[in-house]
This record gives sequence, structure tokens and C-alpha cells, in this order.
Amino acid sequence: MASIHDVAKEAGVSVATVSKVINNYPDVSDKTRKKVSQTIKDLKYHPNVAARGLVKGRSWTVGVFVTSPFTNPFVTELLEGIKTALQNSGYDLVLLSTRFDDDSYSFVEHCLSRNVDGVVGFGVDRDDPHLEELLKSDIPTMFVDADIRGPRAGYITTENKAGTMQAVAHLAELGHSRIAFISGELDNAVGALRHEGYLEGMKTHKLNVPESYVKVSDYSMEGGTVAMNELMELKERPTAVVCTSDMMAIGAISVIHRSGLSVPEDISVVGFDNTYYSEIFSPALTTINQNIRSIGSHAIETLITMIENTDFLPPVVTEPSNLVVRCTTAKPGGAKS
Repeated sequence: MASIHDVAKEAGVSVATVSKVINNYPDVSDKTRKKVSQTIKDLKYHPNVAARGLVKGRSWTVGVFVTSPFTNPFVTELLEGIKTALQNSGYDLVLLSTRFDDDSYSFVEHCLSRNVDGVVGFGVDRDDPHLEELLKSDIPTMFVDADIRGPRAGYITTENKAGTMQAVAHLAELGHSRIAFISGELDNAVGALRHEGYLEGMKTHKLNVPESYVKVSDYSMEGGTVAMNELMELKERPTAVVCTSDMMAIGAISVIHRSGLSVPEDISVVGFDNTYYSEIFSPALTTINQNIRSIGSHAIETLITMIENTDFLPPVVTEPSNLVVRCTTAKPGGAKS
């Protein structure tokens, strides 16, 4: 197994120079940095992470805590984006639990015991007792899809309102006027903004919003199923439905099909997320793309900047969204879009 001395000898530099390259010191020329980096790769040298930690005062690990099920395709793609961003960063990933048998054991203590340099959080409940403690700590944190900020905490999300307005506009332009909305909980930023987007989109196109056309559920397939069952019982059934997640949309479509109706011939459906399920589901789902992997990657890249530059102010990052038209939307009466 190669050592740092072997790398120095092969590259024709000092051990100190190799150490500076490994630890990203700026006072090394690009030519020398490239030469040492290539030698490290050629000799398959693996720097000692513990030693790097002593030099930099860091553990070179970031923690991720996710309260949503790992079966949720959003979570799967988010973690894929996080993994991609970490591959060449020099940092490792630690999955953190937020459930403890000992109530006196705090989340911040958990982060400190795992010696993480920073944290990414998804599916965070604003009422979580651990949250305030985390925000008051010095641990750099990036939240995903949660409008939570602190001295060392920022967040990243997508164009939730604008994306939902695009979905409504698409259906209105096809000729739909009876457009229902299956929403996530309205007491969080994502649900509230998508609901605002629906209402503003309907107002823009001068369309009425009966109270019975707005159903609040959870972001799962089961949530979409429950909400769509209620919509199907209405005397004046909607001809189109905007859902705030792809899984909700898939649940809604299953109800429509079981009722003996077709999508999009009888009812058009739009999802939100553009997970891999939206492409492989039949019929392929028209949805709002929010580039989940990019959100995961950007969250990690921003977190690392916060870790390595304590003067860097925690940002609010908004990723763009766009409509992806597939096979679940058509003009009222069944003519394909």
C-alpha cells in the first residue's frame, strides 16, 4: 500500500506539498497540484481521513436526516443527487436517525457524537423539538423543501408556486374549466405555495374554484387515492386534476380507472416531481419537473461551502421547475394534447 512518502518521491515534491494538495491549500501551483493528484491516483494512495481531520479540524463527514420513507421516490432521487455531489468532494455520508429511545438525548448531541461537519435535512416538521436546538447550534445545515432559516441554516426548494401555475395553465389552454386540486398539507411551505399557485392559476384563467374541488391529503399514493375517491363522488365531477406529487397522481389515476373511466379521455391528471415513476407508469404522467437530483447535489455543494467558509451566509436557493407533457392530459372529451 502506497504511503504519502511514496507519492512525494514519485511526484518529485516534498511530503509537505503532497499534504497541501490533499488538504486543498491554495499556495500550490496548478501544475504541481495536477501532477500530485495524478500520482495519488496512479499509486492508489488513500489519505488518512483521521489525519486530515486533525489538520483541518473537521471529520470530513456530512449527516443527512430524512423523516420520509425511503420507498418515496423523491427521497431515492434526492439521495442519488447527494451521493453524486459527494463523490469528488472528499466528504463521506452518514445517515442520521431522529428517533431516540432516550428523550434526554438531543439531536444536536447525536450530530456531535457522530462528529459530522454539517447536516442536510428533508421532511422536517417545524414543530419538531429538535429543530430549535439545531438552529441555535453552530452546525451548518441545509434544509430541503422547508422554509427554515437560522444563523447557520439555509434551505433549498423549487419553484412550487410557479410550477403549479404552469400545470393549471396547461389544462386551461386545453380547454378545461373544472380543474380540481389534490394538495399536500397546507401548514408547510411546499403545500402552501403549491396551493397558492393553483388558486392564482385559476384566477388568471378566470376559472371558478368550488370549495369541494380542493382536497388536502398526504403526498403518498394512498393520499391521492383517498382524495380522488372524494372527487369522484361530486355531482359535477372535475374534468382535470392537479396533484402536488407524482405518487398522489398515480393514486388518483388508479381510482379513475377502477371507476371505469379513462385517463386522459375522461379526466386529465397532472403530477408534480417528475420522479422516475412518472416515465414508466402507464399512461406516462404529465408532471411538473423539479429536478430532484439537482436539488440534492446543490444542497450538498452549498453545505460544503458553508462548512469551509464560516463567513458564508446561509442562502435560500430556488431551483427552476418546468412542465413535462406526456400522456395523461388531453382536451375535455378525449382529444390528445
